[in-house]
Amino acid sequence: MTSRNISRFWEWGRKIICVGRNYADHAKELKNAVPTEPVIFLKPPSSYVTEGSPILIPAYTSDLHHEVELGVVIGKGGTSIPQCEAMDHVAGYALCLDMTARDVQDQCKSQGLPWTLAKAFNTSCPVSAFIPKERVPDPGHVTLWLKVNEHVKQSGCTSQMIFSIPFIISYISDFISLEEGDLILTGTPKGVSAVQEHDELQAGIEGLITMSFRVDRAQ
Repeated sequence: MTSRNISRFWEWGRKIICVGRNYADHAKELKNAVPTEPVIFLKPPSSYVTEGSPILIPAYTSDLHHEVELGVVIGKGGTSIPQCEAMDHVAGYALCLDMTARDVQDQCKSQGLPWTLAKAFNTSCPVSAFIPKERVPDPGHVTLWLKVNEHVKQSGCTSQMIFSIPFIISYISDFISLEEGDLILTGTPKGVSAVQEHDELQAGIEGLITMSFRVDRAQ
């Protein structure tokens, strides 16, 4: 499917496309309306971080939140991809965190400004090792969880997503051409909360993979 090493997509993939508010309970916990079409935003490749390196709290936030998500790794690019063909463009998956400077996001929202500084900073997209497509026969029914210092904060199933993975791929590709190595973040279940310097985060996809990250403060 791919001419490059897709298992290290974070080293050469060109963009991270994120779907916000894709779990109704998460939208409600942040007092947002449940969307009728996907809410899309971007992270740059510089936001990637892998195990062994820390998540860094930017100096401009005092309210950094975790959001655990299933990531979809694109193996074959395309534009205006039909839903019935969408899964043919998937190479595999990754467990991901969408780290969010919630105070900055709230301020931007109140002023009608973009969320970029809240979402796109360095280390804002921790990712696990690549999970080949064949290991996830039904990505629409996997359980995600996240612990902070051994306490469970998030647990949810992708069956709770408002918009399915084929729909998301098709929708995005109507506006933004997908390319090999792109990562799509599919949204987070309820239970997001703040993390502090020195916290230990553990996250997993039940029966598939786990990952751990330490939180430090950017110098």
